[in-house]
Amino acid sequence: MGPDRLEQSEAMPKVDILKDAGRIKSTDKVYMKRMEEQNLQRVKVVQKYRKANNRTAITLGLGVIGIYAYTIYSVKQEKFLDDFEVPEKTIKKIT
Repeated sequence: MGPDRLEQSEAMPKVDILKDAGRIKSTDKVYMKRMEEQNLQRVKVVQKYRKANNRTAITLGLGVIGIYAYTIYSVKQEKFLDDFEVPEKTIKKIT
C-alpha cells in the first residue's frame, strides 16, 4: 500500500460514532466537529481552484483549436504554388 493511503490498524482504529458512543469523550466529539468543519472549508477552497483550473484548461484548449483551424484555413487560401512550374533540368556535357 502507498504512503498516501491510511490503513486501519491497532494504533488508529476506525471509529463508529453510534457503536462507540460510550467510549468517545465529549472533547473528542468537539475535536471531530472542528476537523469536519476545517475539512469542509478546505474542500470549498479546492473546489474553487478546480473550477478555475477547468475554465483555464477549456479556454486554452479552445485557443489552440482556433489557432489550428485558422492555420489550416489560411494555408488552403494560398495560391502561390499553383502557378509554379518546375524548371527544366539542363545537362551540360563536358567535352
